[in-house]
Amino acid sequence: MSVSGNTLSLARRALAHYRAKTTDQASEVMEMPIGAYVDADRYQEEIGRIFKRLPLALAMSLELPEPGSYRALFMLDVPVLMVRGADGVVRAFVNACRHRGAPICDEGSGRKARFTCPYHAWSYNDCGKLTHVYGEESFGAIPPEKRGLDELPCAERAGFVWVALSPECSFDIDAWLGEFQPELASLDLENWHLHEQRDIDGPGWKVTWDGYLEAYHHNTLHADSVGKYTVGNLMLHDTFGPHQLITFARRSIAELEGVAESQWQPAEHVRLIHSVFPNLSISGVVGDHCLVSQLFPGPDPMRTVTRQTVLASRAPVTEAERAGTEGFSNLVLQAVRDEDYQMGLSIQAGMAARRTESFWFGRNEPAVQHYHRWVAHFAGKEEPS
Repeated sequence: MSVSGNTLSLARRALAHYRAKTTDQASEVMEMPIGAYVDADRYQEEIGRIFKRLPLALAMSLELPEPGSYRALFMLDVPVLMVRGADGVVRAFVNACRHRGAPICDEGSGRKARFTCPYHAWSYNDCGKLTHVYGEESFGAIPPEKRGLDELPCAERAGFVWVALSPECSFDIDAWLGEFQPELASLDLENWHLHEQRDIDGPGWKVTWDGYLEAYHHNTLHADSVGKYTVGNLMLHDTFGPHQLITFARRSIAELEGVAESQWQPAEHVRLIHSVFPNLSISGVVGDHCLVSQLFPGPDPMRTVTRQTVLASRAPVTEAERAGTEGFSNLVLQAVRDEDYQMGLSIQAGMAARRTESFWFGRNEPAVQHYHRWVAHFAGKEEPS
């Protein structure tokens, strides 16, 4: 049975930690030079090796629900167009006409059967094939292999569209996700209701992502938001190659004391965070609601944009359901934008004066340590001491 499917085991582990006032731990503390967060050359090297070569979750399957559905966005400096074809397959392309490079689609999402360049009216179908050249007889012949859009490696699994930003790269999505794929598939995200999406400006890539990987700060920074519901500094940590399943205990875990396990409803007492390297976090927080966060690094080490997607298990119909979904949406916006990211921006602002110093990751922050070790691995560097 998958770890996320065995919530009874997770609740049992969480309750044991709650009783002992302990948490899963790394073997030792980790020192991380601040230069890893602010050095521009290191940033460009890591972005090139990680974000431009590995599979990235750039869209949810829910965003491309039917043939002709598309999503166009910029990831780093690459304009990406994802389209579900008439055959049901999602493909990804560089959003640039093969004639002179003009975008054939504005950023955003919608549904089209044909994509026409606004510059010279060249048109492409939902498989990226060039179907019309304005004034073709006077333009001249184009080699067949040069007529279609530049295609990017793309696959659809576990409710997400995975894309590599370099056309020359290839990937096996099943090998990449490995044993973590059943964990993601168990969430059944293809069948949720997409309630709301928003983009949130945040601090640098690593400052931003560190906050998704530990509960050490919940009692302090999130005392008036998610900290009301989770036990601070208590975390279960399970790894799947570079990917991680993080489990927080909800404060209701105390209610399991003295209750026979056969009477437990374990999913009500733990909060699962599925963290897919390097930029995807899926968090089931309150009841029938889920938060999906996709991190998009900025042009330098100091900035990111996070696409935050709020899901409900079904479309809210009653007033109570609508209030519950809006309440969840407001809660996660407060916790992330107003608390995590405001703190992260202040941290980032002070780094320039401390660039020769180091951060320390505690033994009680094993997921943060794990993430940075895999950054070092894919960047071709030795692991930090």
